[in-house]
Amino acid sequence: MRSSSRVKRHITEHEKEFADRMFRAKLLPRIQRTQDDPEHHLISNTTLLVQMGAKALLCCPALPETKAVLITWDIAPRGQPPCRVSYRVDTKEVNETNCTDRRITWTFTPDQSPELQINAVALDHDGLYSCDVVTPQGNFLRRHDLQVLVPPVVTLLPGENRTAVCEAIAGKLAAQVFWIPDGNHVTKQELHSNGTVTVRSTYHWEQNNVSAVFCFVSHPTGNLT
Repeated sequence: MRSSSRVKRHITEHEKEFADRMFRAKLLPRIQRTQDDPEHHLISNTTLLVQMGAKALLCCPALPETKAVLITWDIAPRGQPPCRVSYRVDTKEVNETNCTDRRITWTFTPDQSPELQINAVALDHDGLYSCDVVTPQGNFLRRHDLQVLVPPVVTLLPGENRTAVCEAIAGKLAAQVFWIPDGNHVTKQELHSNGTVTVRSTYHWEQNNVSAVFCFVSHPTGNLT
């Protein structure tokens, strides 16, 4: 997080994707003005990793000494049409454009708290969420890249001719597979249509004196052996 009267930085690929999709939907968000925008006094970018089924809290910029005039959330789930919801403070008016997912709600009411929440995160919530707060002092922006995590199902099966196969099935993000003792192995990934990934690693040991092999799977939701 950084604060200044002018912000100069490179546009990331996530921001380009977000801006292009919102522009195509004719919502024309302020997020497009990221290269040199004197209106935004603060820009914060956050990657939020949340396990499927858990609760996600999406926060706006913290503004202890300023008063909000307009609060706008731009929501762009990956692979789906984007939506916009805005709250005008003086009239307490809420406007929505293209918003149909009722699983995404205000934490309380927008006049009490501008945060959004998702009580049970699903795979289709994976995407970009941006809160833009307009104040008399300028605009304050906070972006979240919400990445939904799915723990993989791990199996270890014996093969033929001193081989073993370890699978981390349908995880998100892709798991990493390691072998003990270390040896020759080939690891491949299979991407599924819902964004999950199956990692399959085939291990081969040369000597007959290996009595046991162990598969170690590393994943953001937890490690398994």
